[in-house]
Amino acid sequence: MYLRRKIDDFLAEWKQNPMRKPLIVKGARQIGKTESILHFANENYSNIIYINFVLDKKYSNIVEDGYNVETIIKNISLTDPKIKFIPNETLIIFDEIQEYPDVATCLKAFREDGNYDVICSGSMLGINYKKIHSNSVGNKTDYEMFSMDFEEFLWAKGYSDEQISDILTHMVEMEPFSATEMSVYKSLFMDYCVLGGMPDVVKSYIQTGTFSDSLEIQKQIRMDYEEDVRKYAYGLDQTKILSVYRSVPSQLAKENKKFQFSKISKNARSREYTGCIEWLIDAGVVTECNCMFFPELPLKGNADDSKFKLYYPDTGLLISTLDEEAQEDLRANKNLGIYKGALYENFVAEAFVKQGLGLYYYKKDNSTLEEDFFVRSTNELIPVEVKSNNDKSKSLEVLIKNKNYSDISHGIKLADLNIGCANNVYTFPYFCAFMIKKYLKTWK
Repeated sequence: MYLRRKIDDFLAEWKQNPMRKPLIVKGARQIGKTESILHFANENYSNIIYINFVLDKKYSNIVEDGYNVETIIKNISLTDPKIKFIPNETLIIFDEIQEYPDVATCLKAFREDGNYDVICSGSMLGINYKKIHSNSVGNKTDYEMFSMDFEEFLWAKGYSDEQISDILTHMVEMEPFSATEMSVYKSLFMDYCVLGGMPDVVKSYIQTGTFSDSLEIQKQIRMDYEEDVRKYAYGLDQTKILSVYRSVPSQLAKENKKFQFSKISKNARSREYTGCIEWLIDAGVVTECNCMFFPELPLKGNADDSKFKLYYPDTGLLISTLDEEAQEDLRANKNLGIYKGALYENFVAEAFVKQGLGLYYYKKDNSTLEEDFFVRSTNELIPVEVKSNNDKSKSLEVLIKNKNYSDISHGIKLADLNIGCANNVYTFPYFCAFMIKKYLKTWK
């Protein structure tokens, strides 16, 4: 069972480009990279060479004699004489290249040779990516992949592109959803929040129609992530890395979601953990939301490195960390309980990252003024508030009305509400979060 992914269209466009470079697909473990690449390969190439540097250690010396294409082909063929290289019909897939980053040095030679297409992939590419990038700069195309977003989940449930595009139409035209639309999409959204976007979890749900195996799969994925820390975290305190990773859910449950080292250990200091957090971000198992110095454009370069929030890049994995009673309540009753705000906020962060939007927030010192996220249109900074209740959005009102915040004229509120607009605040249901980037492109 293959689930349609957004990388499918990207790979098709890459194949059609006569000037295509070797491709590197980055992303965390178990998000479906290899499956998508092999699906594309089987549909587009008559000859596929697949080398996995974790499973096939025998290929770990293929660039030992040099980086030119002829030498590499010779060494691969010597290792396995059954492998055939057919010019203009062959796709070479180097998988798990974080185990053997030196292989990226050969990408320039493959690009200049032009007889073979090459795709590289790896579960922990971020950890060794600086070395990989330096070995192949200018001779590769990068693609960052994530677990399934809400749109891909809707595809898996059988919804068409036309039906999904209708959500954007509602947003652009400010047309409220019908009672049926709200009921259906809210139910699908809640299922997606509990499941997350890990393909194995979604497949189990699609095949069985239940959540019966989802928790066990999610727990195993988290265990695999922690095993990766023990395997790949060279020269760092692995215990501290795991402590940071495991503390994210409890940090998000706090009223003040700013990441606090004191919540890990009473005497913890930021300098002791900075490298650990960077490792987790590079590994793709947490995402960072930066605190802005001041709510103004531009976004980049306007962040205080000492203040940040951390999220899980897959809300389903976050939910799988909750206690058993909360798990049962969520799966049976869709009751988010005390974690409601944290889970919705994590979902929005996840949706923004998967759209290629940066994560930024603002908290004014010695003030109640605080905003969850910020995005931008061509000329405007837009605060985004995630509401777990129907209280007034006081911070949004202040940011919009106060002349000190000259880049801000409108705001967006994501809540358990239908589409609406009042006082320059556009309100959308939570499930619209995956369309925000496309929606902003319609702003003039």
